Amino acid sequence: MKAGVVVFPGTNCDVDTKRACEYFGWETSFIWHDETSLEKYDIVFLPGGFSYGDYIRAGRLARFSPVVMALSNYIGKKEGFLVGICNGFQILCEAKLLPGILSVNDNTKFICEETGLLFENKEISLPIAHGEGRYIADESTLQEIKSKKIDFLKYTSNPNGSVEDIAGLWDRENNIIGMMPHPERAIFLETGNTDGRAFFEMIDSQIKGKVLSGGIK
Repeated sequence: MKAGVVVFPGTNCDVDTKRACEYFGWETSFIWHDETSLEKYDIVFLPGGFSYGDYIRAGRLARFSPVVMALSNYIGKKEGFLVGICNGFQILCEAKLLPGILSVNDNTKFICEETGLLFENKEISLPIAHGEGRYIADESTLQEIKSKKIDFLKYTSNPNGSVEDIAGLWDRENNIIGMMPHPERAIFLETGNTDGRAFFEMIDSQIKGKVLSGGIK
C-alpha cells in the first residue's frame, strides 16, 4: 500500500503521520503542496498544522493550492482514499470535499488535551489541538449526515461545541474522511496512548477491501 502525506508551508504533523503510516507497513512519502499528480498513491493524508499560517481562516488558503485542486480528480479517477486530520479536515471542508465547516471553538480558546470519543461503538481517547474545531452545518446537511450515518467519530464531552458532537465524518461515497482528533499521535507506546491504532486499522481494512473489489486500480 502506498501512502502520501501532503506538506504545506505551516504543516507540523507530517512527520508524525508518516511515522504512523509506516508503523502499519505502508510505503509512505511526502507530497509537496504544488504537486498535481497523485495517482501513484492508494491513500493521501492532509495532516495537521497551520497551512499558510491559517491566514484568513484555517484551511482557507490551502484549498487553492495545486495539490488540493487535484484531489477531486484523484478521488474520481484513482478511487483512492483521502484523509484529513485537524487542519486537513478544515481544508477538506473549505474545498467542499466534505460538507459543513470548522469554526472557532465555543470558548474562543485554543484547546490542547486528550478527549473522549465514540468510535465504532467503543469509547477511546485521542489528542486534540485546535482553535477552530467546532463543526457546524446547515439543517439539511445534518439530516443527511444522520440518515447516512457518516458521522463515524463523536465527542463524549464535546470540548469545542461541535453540533451533534461531531468529531469526524465520511463523505457520501465513503472515500474521504475528515476528523479533528489526532490518531497519529496515539500510535506508539511512548506516547502513553495507542487508541489511534484503531483508526489506522479501519482505514487499512477499508482500502484492502476496496482493492480486492477492484475499486482501487
